[in-house]
Amino acid sequence: MFIRLLGPVELRAADGRAVEPAGPKRCAVLALLALELGRTVPVERLFELLWGEAPPARARAAVQGHIAALRKQIADSPFTLLTRAPGYRLDGPAELVDALLFERLTALAAGECAPGGDEAAVKLLREALDLWHGGTALANLPETGLRHAVADRLDRRRTRALECWAERLLRLGRGADAVTDLDRAAEADGLHEPLAALLVRCLHQAGRFADALTAYHRTRRRLAEELGLAPGRALQSAVDDMLTADPEPTPAAPTSPPVPVDPVDPPAPRPAVNQLPRAAARFVGRAAEQRRLDAECAGPHGGGSLAVVTGPAGAGKTATVVQWAHAAAGAFPDGLLFADLNGFGPGHRTGPVEVLGRFLRALGVEERELPEDRYARAALYRALTGRRRLLVVLDNAGDAEDLADLLPAGPDCATVITSRSSLEDVVVTEGAALLRLGALPAEDALGLLEHLLTPARVRAEPEASAKVAELCDRLPLALRIAAARLAAQPGWAIADLVPELADERTRLQTLDTQGAISVRSALGLTVRRLSATAVHLLALLAAHPGPETDAHAAAALLATDTAEARRALGSLAAHHLLTEDTPGRYRRHDLIRLYGAELLDERPASERADATLALVDHFLAAAAHGAGLLQPGLDPFGPPPLPGPARPRLPDVRAALDWFRAEEPTIRGLVTSAADLGDHWRAWRLAYLANCLYYGAGRRTDRLACLRAGLESAVLTGDPAAVASMEASTARALSGLGRAEEAHRLALRAVTRTADAGGDVHVHALTVLAVASAARGEHAEAVRLGERAIALAGAHGLAEHAPFAFSNTAALHGFAGDAGQALRRAREARALLAEHPQATYHLSAMVNEAHALQQLRRPAEAGRAWRETMERCRAAGAVHLEAVAERHYADFLLDADRPVEAASHLRSAHCLYERLGDAGVARQLERRLATLAGAVTVAPSARRALPAASGACRSRPHDRGSPCGGVPRHPEAGLRRSAVTVRRACRSGDHHRAAARPGRV
Repeated sequence: MFIRLLGPVELRAADGRAVEPAGPKRCAVLALLALELGRTVPVERLFELLWGEAPPARARAAVQGHIAALRKQIADSPFTLLTRAPGYRLDGPAELVDALLFERLTALAAGECAPGGDEAAVKLLREALDLWHGGTALANLPETGLRHAVADRLDRRRTRALECWAERLLRLGRGADAVTDLDRAAEADGLHEPLAALLVRCLHQAGRFADALTAYHRTRRRLAEELGLAPGRALQSAVDDMLTADPEPTPAAPTSPPVPVDPVDPPAPRPAVNQLPRAAARFVGRAAEQRRLDAECAGPHGGGSLAVVTGPAGAGKTATVVQWAHAAAGAFPDGLLFADLNGFGPGHRTGPVEVLGRFLRALGVEERELPEDRYARAALYRALTGRRRLLVVLDNAGDAEDLADLLPAGPDCATVITSRSSLEDVVVTEGAALLRLGALPAEDALGLLEHLLTPARVRAEPEASAKVAELCDRLPLALRIAAARLAAQPGWAIADLVPELADERTRLQTLDTQGAISVRSALGLTVRRLSATAVHLLALLAAHPGPETDAHAAAALLATDTAEARRALGSLAAHHLLTEDTPGRYRRHDLIRLYGAELLDERPASERADATLALVDHFLAAAAHGAGLLQPGLDPFGPPPLPGPARPRLPDVRAALDWFRAEEPTIRGLVTSAADLGDHWRAWRLAYLANCLYYGAGRRTDRLACLRAGLESAVLTGDPAAVASMEASTARALSGLGRAEEAHRLALRAVTRTADAGGDVHVHALTVLAVASAARGEHAEAVRLGERAIALAGAHGLAEHAPFAFSNTAALHGFAGDAGQALRRAREARALLAEHPQATYHLSAMVNEAHALQQLRRPAEAGRAWRETMERCRAAGAVHLEAVAERHYADFLLDADRPVEAASHLRSAHCLYERLGDAGVARQLERRLATLAGAVTVAPSARRALPAASGACRSRPHDRGSPCGGVPRHPEAGLRRSAVTVRRACRSGDHHRAAARPGRV
């Protein structure tokens, strides 16, 4: 099937039969889609073509009807009509659309610039002109402004092709062949002087002197009558040349063989074009990226390749690509084209028409041969690059929209595009290789400073140099500016610049120059391309204290839904103002954070406070929900803030803990931020709600810091219940860190403060005091306090902290040697939380139950209990309790004379404690493993397997289904050991105390 547009619009079937789509509007839809073949046509442009500036109310439905009908008509053809936002796209072979084939043929003809190319050009132009089958293009379309504009453009191209054809024939001495076509065109457009001038010249060359004068006077009279003008230079020059020429007309080209002449040297070949800018002096680093460009673009399979190099402002994208292009120039013998598209620069962007003009001139096209409009230039560019091996560098691209026409057509050409935008459309539609430039590696950053400041100066101050590099985010632009400051002050030490850079109030000012180059201005040029929402979010993120954010927090800041927030985050990430290191989690470099803070400072002062409180309320609602999963019934001390439209989805304990691990630095920072704003009620509540999440996640040190800040705010509220709750929670954290005396003092204070009021807070405080007493060795007192807390909870129906009291009292009975009572209290705790099998105190009660069974010498039940506990903790993502269970199960296995399995679980526990950052316990477990390995004599194959298992544990990422990716079990065959020796050896040092200790919280 062939689409004809150069005349009335019609479809030509494979058998040659003409099929005109029903009605002029359907023809118009087909015509516009065919002219934009391979490009999406917005629905609004179809409206304009069909109805002009006043489309009817049902215009969209009408277009959909035309699209559906056209799909049926082209169903069995090479064409495909697709729906693509914001409109429709027709795909298919360009040579089956006469207007596009016409452009290709005329572009090929224009490319015949070498001597002797006229003959080939004449044939191509004749073939192009024969495609026209009517006087005017798009003749049967509705009369709208857009139809006239498109048809006029096509008609002008036809006229220009006719002129080029006639000019070539004149040079060949065959002007007579053009007379008929020129006479018909001049009759139709008698005011077009270039046509009339060519007709005069061709008639003269054909020996028709009188007809040439007649043609001249006909045009002269029309110019005078209709426009009141005399003939212009082109027409007057044609008749003057005829009147002053030899009386004998120029004969047609002879048909006899040419007379042999002495051979002459051929004209010197045109030198290969090189438009690359000068390579940066003292370029350092990016070796891996340049190797990637070699592989993608300059290697043996690099032909037809396309690479997109993206990165933030100041990352050195242009310098990297230009440096590589100079080195790779030998792989592109036909030249190197370069254009700065100024997508992120000051002033206007460099459009495709301008760039194509530069490229075509560089490729040898004379100025007078340059087409005027974009599409004709693009066709000529494709024709000229189709047979060459070129490298095209398109620098500083703003978006993908204007790039398609700038890509060379040749299979041996390569293109490299640089942009601050991710240009995902180019990666998807063109299959481009994507290279992301970020911060320089630390070694390369120091190497760049050495090149700029001399190696001796940098190596004399290694720590200061490294600090400068880090404060510059290891971005080349920032490093060069910092080095320029130091180079201008040779008497300064590098350390003298560190305070200016370290001060967040002056860092961007320090990374400025007296000219136009600065980190701030580079970021400003990027921000110009963002939507208002994205710029607003960049500013509001200055109130976000964490290293990462997500769509839920962004929605809270923008007071919108997550869809809008994701679009804003995506825009910031696409322009490398944020980095999406893991799906849905966005990180900022410090320089970008500081730039956002400057943007926020330009806004009303209340906006920062409002943004901070919006974040606090968002995290209060999310933390209350997550804490309720871990500790059902937890009182948030008043109703939590109503969740916004974007609260994170936390369906279970694992999801809550995963969310908390990602957001913990933000929550800790917001406790301080709320306190700084004087909102101490929000501050202490956020710390309180985060407490059980901290315990479940095993973040012990950070937990204490957050709770101390919350306690300070609670004191400032003057609310006794708030103070006591935070005193008890902080005492629990201190006890977990082994700071028993501090924990006891603080817990005692909480008990005293709540003695008169009683209630859930008093139960909580009593239980914490009991645990602190046990840590001091006061086991009888600890049991008494724990039982008192249980009695109080039962007597007054205080359910909030009852599971906490039962589970911990079970542990206290274990400390005191009463395993039976420990078992009973642990099972009572589990019964209270029967509907919440993954709640924290259900899991801790399972640990205490398993330990009690072990103490009661019920090994079969104890083994099952330990295995169930580990599995339940693993499923819940409760890493801390899983580590406790793995460690104590190893003790159980040692008691059962199964040291190889015990070692396996000790390794699992060791991996988990390392993951938690608990170096003290991890070192203790390392010592136990070493002792165990020394006390056990193992067959050679088993001995080799033991360290291998440990190595595998350390090298594999933590698997949700098994600790540390799983540790292989070893058969006991071939094992020769003394169980007594093993147990004694492993219980030396701290192990005996650990083995006797239940899994208390």
